[in-house]
Amino acid sequence: MSADQHFPVSTFGWPVRVYWEDTDAGGVVYYANYLKFLERARTEWLSHLGLEQDALARDAGVVFVVRRVEADYLAPARFNDRLLVQSELAELGNASLSMHQQVMRGAEILLKARVKVACVDRGNFRPVRMPAIVRQAFGVVT
Repeated sequence: MSADQHFPVSTFGWPVRVYWEDTDAGGVVYYANYLKFLERARTEWLSHLGLEQDALARDAGVVFVVRRVEADYLAPARFNDRLLVQSELAELGNASLSMHQQVMRGAEILLKARVKVACVDRGNFRPVRMPAIVRQAFGVVT
């Protein structure tokens, strides 16, 4: 197996409702709040796969940290919009994973992002090998 695995994994969707606190003075979602939406969707996907981040920190001694985000803002979301954040695994490396994520309102794509997350030791925050349980949850046999 190569250091970076490329394979299709079905997408995971997480609903988001836009609250007043998510909007700016113009009445649209403040750009940085989309990062919160993406984070929540990634966390919920891990939970859906049976991976709770507090348990990973406690039992495996690892945490995930965002290493890189590339985002294209295509259209604004507004107060009370019902959105869907879709997440798809793009790459699974030895110590990182990359996801394609998008925020949608119905069929309209509002934001497209690629997020790289590193697996690090919870004590010193240095990169470490992805635990086997994470690889297995994403369908990769170690």
